[in-house]
Amino acid sequence: MNSTGGSLAEPRPDRTKVVLALRQKSKSKAAIAGSLGGVAAAILLIWVLVFLGCRRRRKVGGKNTRSKNERTGWLTHSIIGNFHFHGSAKTNTTRSYSLSLPSDLCRHFSFADIKAAANYFDESLLLGAGGFGKVYRGEIDGGTTKVAIKRGNPMSEQGVHEFQTEIEILSQLRHRHLVSLIGYCQENREMILVYDYMAQGTLREHLYKTQNPPLPWKQRLEICIGAARGLHYLHTGAKYTIIHRDVKTTNILLDEKWVAKVSDFGLSKTGPTVDHTHVSTLVKGSFGYLDPEYFRRQQLTKKSDVYSFGVVLFEVLCGRPALNLQLPEEEMSLAEWALQCQKNDVLDQIIDPYLKGKIAPQCFKMFAETAGKCLADNGADRPAMGEVLGNLEIALQLQERAEESADALCWTSDGSAGGLILGGKKGHADPSQDCTGMTSTSTASISTSEYSIVSEDAGGLIPSS
Repeated sequence: MNSTGGSLAEPRPDRTKVVLALRQKSKSKAAIAGSLGGVAAAILLIWVLVFLGCRRRRKVGGKNTRSKNERTGWLTHSIIGNFHFHGSAKTNTTRSYSLSLPSDLCRHFSFADIKAAANYFDESLLLGAGGFGKVYRGEIDGGTTKVAIKRGNPMSEQGVHEFQTEIEILSQLRHRHLVSLIGYCQENREMILVYDYMAQGTLREHLYKTQNPPLPWKQRLEICIGAARGLHYLHTGAKYTIIHRDVKTTNILLDEKWVAKVSDFGLSKTGPTVDHTHVSTLVKGSFGYLDPEYFRRQQLTKKSDVYSFGVVLFEVLCGRPALNLQLPEEEMSLAEWALQCQKNDVLDQIIDPYLKGKIAPQCFKMFAETAGKCLADNGADRPAMGEVLGNLEIALQLQERAEESADALCWTSDGSAGGLILGGKKGHADPSQDCTGMTSTSTASISTSEYSIVSEDAGGLIPSS
């Protein structure tokens, strides 16, 4: 191993080659470490995405969606952007559950009894269908009692939680303006609710897209007052505050005497904590009626019901759906469109054509202002349901006094007095209306200051002294 000169010393290595070799070795190690780190990072990323995906699927409503266009607002673009929100998330599709339900507060029906009552769910007895399932007309107690039977659909967006909530709330409430729960069936993996039969159906069935004759204005007012009384009772009259969370015209039912009754409590929130400022909860409800503040902050309050009821009031006045995607963008959301028209003093131009010339000026003003206040963006700026109820009762009295003091109402051609006026005022009557022979007395002079609310609980009115 010695050199030719007899030396056993190893030749000095080339420094450049050593550095290059070390660098190459370092690169190899770095590449290996980088590969391992990349694999670990990829696994971590996949895990995070799966975790967030699961949370997103569990979360109804998602994050706040900002408006892309200030003219159409947050609601329209939530719809256009395919933001799906209808009712509640599925809570149990297998129907394997064990519930402790109040059999002492309402009746428990066997499935055999239910099938007999609904004639084995004959489709000719079908009354309608909703988020929970189909509703059938039926008879119990030997045919002496008519009922509505709501049968849960296994594929429904609503499930066990809504079923239990409905029973627990309604079995403990009795009020003239709340639908009565007679009983339930929890058998053979079935979830069925039995209610009093509402002969006139839903409020919506008498407002638009229907063969039913249009409702007179005074009757619409009385229905709104009845629904407001029901909601006011939920907010203040029960043992604990109850927030309905799904107020809409399909959840206001009408009995054979046209008495309004609030229904469908599957999404409701109740309990001692509801009496505080708000309840933090996932967003649930129906598009078109959803409180924007609740949508943004996921904090539910009684004022969320007030907002939804404001949409109902404009539906009653305008005779159109809360949402209509066939209209231009700025008109899709009734709440946004009505507020814009009200701001521009042209609200009278979008009311139900059947109502033109039939609403007293002061009644129209009171009703429209009340509905507009309900739709305030911030809940703190909205009236309490008791105040809404009082204003609607005043509006009804103004309408009744107007009808007593004049033979008819005429639509103005120049849009004065909110587009409405009593007959007898020269220069304002629509030439297409026959206003001859009417008295010159106008209720435009009636002031709402002539009335004061006795109390929110009573909901009554007395003339001011």
